Amino acid sequence: MPFDNLCKLLSEKHPDRFAYWILGDAPPSIQVLKTELSIEPIRADSVTFLHLQGRILHLEFQTTLCSTPPLPLRMLDYWVRLHRLYRLPITQVVVLLLPPTDDTPIATAFALESTRHEYRVIPMWEQDPNLFLNDPALLPLAPLASPTASDPLLQSVAQRVRELEPTQRQEVSSYVQNFWLG
Repeated sequence: MPFDNLCKLLSEKHPDRFAYWILGDAPPSIQVLKTELSIEPIRADSVTFLHLQGRILHLEFQTTLCSTPPLPLRMLDYWVRLHRLYRLPITQVVVLLLPPTDDTPIATAFALESTRHEYRVIPMWEQDPNLFLNDPALLPLAPLASPTASDPLLQSVAQRVRELEPTQRQEVSSYVQNFWLG
């Protein structure tokens, strides 16, 4: 299972943990929304929409920045569709799972003439691995927090998996193996 699909699965299975990681706060109620929006569906890596209390959290998991249509335009398109449908504030976050090549700029906005639309970008390789090591729902993401997935970090992930309850251990272990062993 590719990185982006596994991230979608995890974010829909544990929306409260992803909301807490991204927003720093766990809303009392979260509902996973369908990812197909009206008109023509947008083809993306993996997308999750969470309906929080009075807000939509749009998570876009990307392994690469190259896409058609371009990511900034896609984010604007999603924002318009979500706003039209739900009439709520929308927090959009692109989670970059892998570092781009050195010469690839990381866009955080769509801009054309008088139109400007911004969204947040989280480069996984710049995140603190401890955040993921201390939360079983986010544990499979921990190696992404290091650009080279060092042996000590992978050993820490394996140790955390061993410390989990047996049923949780089996599930998290399968996610980690899918991520890192393909």
